Parts: sequence; structure tokens; C-alpha cells
Amino acid sequence: MPLSNQVTLSDSEFSQFRQLIHDIAGINLSEAKKPLVAGRLSKRLRTLGMAAYGEYFRLVGKDATELQTCVDLLTTNETYFFREPKHFDFLRELLQKPGTIPSGRPLRIWSGACSSGEEPYTLALLLAERLGERPWEILASDISQRILGQARNGVYDLEDGQSIPRHLLVKYCLRGVDDNQGRMMIAPALRQRVRFAQINLNNALPDVGLFEVIFLRNVMIYFDADTKRQVVARLLKHLRPGGHFIISHSESLNGITDTLKAVKPSIYQKPDA
Repeated sequence: MPLSNQVTLSDSEFSQFRQLIHDIAGINLSEAKKPLVAGRLSKRLRTLGMAAYGEYFRLVGKDATELQTCVDLLTTNETYFFREPKHFDFLRELLQKPGTIPSGRPLRIWSGACSSGEEPYTLALLLAERLGERPWEILASDISQRILGQARNGVYDLEDGQSIPRHLLVKYCLRGVDDNQGRMMIAPALRQRVRFAQINLNNALPDVGLFEVIFLRNVMIYFDADTKRQVVARLLKHLRPGGHFIISHSESLNGITDTLKAVKPSIYQKPDA
């Protein structure tokens, strides 16, 4: 039976999806997120010809592929190029300081919740411009396989590039032609410096090595305090002594960790060994 326009997400069904996404991703959906959950899942229900959210929840419980689709739908967040520009201003200043750029190995930055790729590509634009041929690499991770696929393609609407400084846009982005009119692509030479990986920060992390800078922005707002502490503790094991940990201006590490010292609003540093 097709999904009618009158189908609503009941409180009990919402509670089921809330618990599911908390258990998998550590995300704590407030009551205010009920319309968001209903909206993001409604199209999927129509595609599958389902008449109720409860029916879809039962499918998710027995179909791993559909579970990943559900997680993708409920964890994708808005992002854009050069979001919270003071962080990138700080990184530019940092790269000018002696000792910031490692000798004999690449400078490594982790974008810990990269969504559709605007954050890691912003970092790539900045590093390419500042470091030139000196070695650097970016790890960009997210829990959503679907959104990572979009990020790997590096294709965006031209209007999405309005916040990119023009000289970087001209140098590192390709304007679409023919069927791709109105779109742009991050240049392949830049894309190949960014490695995208599906990583659930709510689980034990894979061996990804150490980083000079870790970005974890606009994701902790969805975590409860205990989940925040666990996620930050996992990530800090991968931050080099003296490295920087950057969160969103809307987030705080108060009561989350005492390992880091604040150097600027939303920017923290791990003490040297």
C-alpha cells in the first residue's frame, strides 16, 4: 500500500529511531528533531511503498543495507566551504610558524565529520596554496557512506563555491561544461590528496596514525556529554603532542576533557610531550 500524505511519525516510532541512531552513531536527537526524522525518512518510505514508519523500522532491523541507508539519511549535516572562517585564518597563521610543518614527513590533518566534503576540500585549498609542493595529506571521515560518495566526486553547484576566494576558485576548481553547466569540480590533483573513509567515531577507531590538526566541528552538538567524552578521548590518541584540536564555535569542551588547553575560542592544543 503506498504511503499516504496523512501518515505521521508517532511518538513511539520516533523513540525507536532515536534509540537506533544513538546506539549506532552516538547522536542524541531531541524532541524538536521529530519533524526532521519524519521528513528525511518519508521519501524512503514512499520509494519502498510502505504505509508506516514502524514497518520501515522493522525492515531496518533485519536488512543491513537498509540500515546503512537509514543512518545515511539521519546523520547527514549541512556544510559549506570556508565555514567558520576564523579557524582557517588560524591555520594560515599556524603554517607560518617555525616547526609547524614537519620535517621528513607529511603534514596531516583529519576532518572528523566531513559530510559532503566542503570542509576537507577547504583545507586542501588552503594547504595547496600555503605549502605548494611540500608533502601534506588530509583524512576525511564520516559515518555516511552515501555522503562520502558525493564527497569523493568533488562536484558542487557553482553557487556553492561563492565563499571560495576567487584566486583559489580559478586555480583549483574546474567549471562544468555541456551537461555540467552550473557545476564545478575540485581539480583532480587536489582531490587525490584527500583520503575519504567511512569511520564511526562512536566505535573504536581504526589505526589511522597521528595528525598535527584534527577538526571535529558541528557534530558534538548531537552528542550527550558521555558520548562527547568518549569520542574526544578516542580522537586525542591520534593527535600529536603540540597538535591542535578544533571544534565549532557553537560547541564546548567544558567538562569533556582536561587534556587540552584553549588557545583561542573553539581552538585547543595538546601539550607537548
